[in-house]
Amino acid sequence: MAKTTPALFVRQVRQEVAKIAWPTRKEATISTLMVFVMVVVASLFFLVVDQLMAWGVKLIFGLGG
Repeated sequence: MAKTTPALFVRQVRQEVAKIAWPTRKEATISTLMVFVMVVVASLFFLVVDQLMAWGVKLIFGLGG
């Protein structure tokens, strides 16, 4: 394996960073909002499933109040 000098490494890193297609501010904002929306949807889903399972356990075993 060929050894890489620090200068060559930095040059290669800069070349790779130049290839990155950075998102626009609008794209980043929309993506962030979509993540928050999906977190809320998933949280509500698991809340409902948890409550249904707790209700089922109480119904079957007669536990809880």
